[in-house]
Amino acid sequence: MRYMMLIKATKNYEAGVIPDEKSLLEMAKNFEALVNAGTRPECGRLQPSSHGMRVRYSKGQFTIIDGPFAETKELVAGFCLIEAKSLQEAIEWAKRMPFQEGEIEVRPLFELTDFPVDPNEKPGCWREKEEAFRTELPARRPGTIRYMGIVKADKNTEAGVMPNEKLLAAMGAFMEEGIKSGIYLSGEGLQPSSKGARIRYSGSNRTVIDGPFAETKELIGGYAILQFSSKAEAIEWTKRFVQVGAPGHLDAENECEIRPFFEFEEFGPSEAMERFRAAGEEAKK
Repeated sequence: MRYMMLIKATKNYEAGVIPDEKSLLEMAKNFEALVNAGTRPECGRLQPSSHGMRVRYSKGQFTIIDGPFAETKELVAGFCLIEAKSLQEAIEWAKRMPFQEGEIEVRPLFELTDFPVDPNEKPGCWREKEEAFRTELPARRPGTIRYMGIVKADKNTEAGVMPNEKLLAAMGAFMEEGIKSGIYLSGEGLQPSSKGARIRYSGSNRTVIDGPFAETKELIGGYAILQFSSKAEAIEWTKRFVQVGAPGHLDAENECEIRPFFEFEEFGPSEAMERFRAAGEEAKK
């Protein structure tokens, strides 16, 4: 099974404080351990919310809200997607993260097998296209900016309400357009927080809190990794995305936060960065 580890923000992170070389080296070693264990990790660090924005669609209207955002403890600072045999195994990996403070939320992803087969499904439907997407995703284009689109949860997604065939087809068509345009790199829906857990860090202490979690409006319902040539392009695609996905949300309201990634070239040369690069290449094999 695949699990998403959502690394929550801290005040230092939101202030733009970059970890020192010792901390980065510990993180690099942890990433190497994930690679060597065959968990096929895909990880990334996001820039603070002051570099991002939220796109909201409600009652036929779009609202763009520029960061920073106030609810620091619920903001996402980064992520690590891994394969694990169980939630408990994923939690054990999260507990090994070399953090002195903060929190990680661990959530299973929706797999294609989680969606009931509609008797009216025909050859070439969204399911077959989604299967193809996962093996034929576009490569990174030079000169683009990578963004993570973070889709907010609501009472419907937290209740496990599955999208209907019409919505799945509409989202599939939109994703297909995004792939053909070269902007869509990957993306998944997360299962409700009742199937996840949080790991809280305080020095060497680790506290595990089982879901579900109460603050529905700040929970994550899904994500996408995207590449754009500009912030303006990112906003336009996100506006289309929240409009297409709105029928699947409570009161047809949908919100997506988009945040740019930190890229390797933004860090100075160091042993930690070289180890991250090498392990990242190994993970892709």
